[in-house]
Amino acid sequence: MDKFTFDEWEAGSFPYRRTDWEIRMEEFPKKELETLWAPWRVEYFEKEPRDLNFLSEAAQASDDAAHLVITRRKNAFLMMNRYPYAVGHLMAVPYRKLGELSALGDNEVVELWNLVVHAQALLRAATKAQGFNIGLNIGQCAGAGVTDHLHIHIVPRWSGDTNFMPIIAGTRTLSEGLRALYDKLMDAQSKMAERNRDR
Repeated sequence: MDKFTFDEWEAGSFPYRRTDWEIRMEEFPKKELETLWAPWRVEYFEKEPRDLNFLSEAAQASDDAAHLVITRRKNAFLMMNRYPYAVGHLMAVPYRKLGELSALGDNEVVELWNLVVHAQALLRAATKAQGFNIGLNIGQCAGAGVTDHLHIHIVPRWSGDTNFMPIIAGTRTLSEGLRALYDKLMDAQSKMAERNRDR
């Protein structure tokens, strides 16, 4: 293709002329930051530095709302993650502070997985979750933020919920605040309990 034909094609088919595109590429990374307005994130910034004992504190707390605890069972409880991978990231946690699955008793294992099932139902009702990532990170090298108190992550997913922000900008965007979502989950749990009573 000769230069004249290519320029004609470029002018009519490509959204940017080559000179504009080259200028745009020279601006990456940008010299000035753009603003991503996310006022609901203030609740993360107002918090004290991360407390690695927060699971044990939530296990012993009497104020469930302050610790984002959604429900309690005899051997384990379900809570929201204060540092979520995605909106609605929940955790099923044993009361006992253990770092290895092999240290769990049979009743703890059963209760933890029952809480995972409960979490899925809650997230489907409250957030219309379409799928889930569920799992554990055991050990620091496996990504465990709290190595001595295991917990099962329940992360809701939606079609098309991944984007370029974490890769390009090193930023994860969350669309809903913790407190508003906590209230939604508690409301969904209440409605589920009412339906079960009516059966």
